[in-house]
Amino acid sequence: MVNIEKQSQPTMYFIGVSTSHSSIMRVFPLWMKELGRPEVQLVGVDLKLHDEPEKYRQAVAQIKYDPLCVGGLVTSHKISVIEAARDMFEYLDPHAALCGEVSAISKEGAALHGYAKDPISAGLSLDSLLGAGYFGRNPADVLCLGAGGSTTAIVLNFVRKTDPADQPRRIVVVNRSAPRLEKLRGMVAGLGTNIRFDYHLNDRPERNDELLAALPSGSLVINATGMGKDLPGSPVTANGLFPANGIVWELNYRGELAFLHHALAQHEARGLVVEDGWLYFLHGWTQVISEVLHVKIEGPVFDRLASIAGAICSPALARRVVPAH
Repeated sequence: MVNIEKQSQPTMYFIGVSTSHSSIMRVFPLWMKELGRPEVQLVGVDLKLHDEPEKYRQAVAQIKYDPLCVGGLVTSHKISVIEAARDMFEYLDPHAALCGEVSAISKEGAALHGYAKDPISAGLSLDSLLGAGYFGRNPADVLCLGAGGSTTAIVLNFVRKTDPADQPRRIVVVNRSAPRLEKLRGMVAGLGTNIRFDYHLNDRPERNDELLAALPSGSLVINATGMGKDLPGSPVTANGLFPANGIVWELNYRGELAFLHHALAQHEARGLVVEDGWLYFLHGWTQVISEVLHVKIEGPVFDRLASIAGAICSPALARRVVPAH
């Protein structure tokens, strides 16, 4: 059973793994005050990765049937939630239906609506990180370590870019288990794209080191495994060498972050741009809150919320480490 206490005020639920450790627990009340909704509280629901389907159904039922619940956000369980509780949603947006995941759960009267906001959040973060026409200037590849919801969103964003200069020539995806790798392969096959995809079923960091070594200069390497936050360790070893003048994106912003520290150690020698998941975190949460509370969060409003969060959390990493050349 999932133990979720009955609430006495408007509540948004946060379905994650270790929700009490997330910066959002400190930031959320200040954001609600800024948005004119100080009465809304955030309550975490912690589940194990790939938990029992019934536990996901219980969490979704709490959102659906609690009259004081305004909606919810899902982090590490985006795919598991929809696999276990798809029948409990009256509506799924096109991204949720295509990707087979939900990150935002909103309510329209008695109806439960599910949205996959990661394609939008990932796109906003990638646009900020890469800039326009990056792959037109750099004939580089993308290596995604992990094939879960975040990688699905990143892949979808690249495939749907209208300018070929914004698309890599090749995307390499590695995952430790077959089902999600095959699910991603099936989605890509149905989209139709000129991007070449290579899929690797692998759970050995040493093999990932070999994939790193084969990347051309300027390539983008993404840790989307959850390792370093929800799981211990790193998908590459300490001997793994990042591509020269490449971009390294760690999707986590808290935890042991071994992958991130490994990249930072090579920053100067390899001319790397290193980014953590802070901007992704901001876009992810504001996109979901916008859907749940039915408010627009963009432009100056987003900037104010980002400033509030940065002041409270004092992120340790300068959000982008840019090579001197």
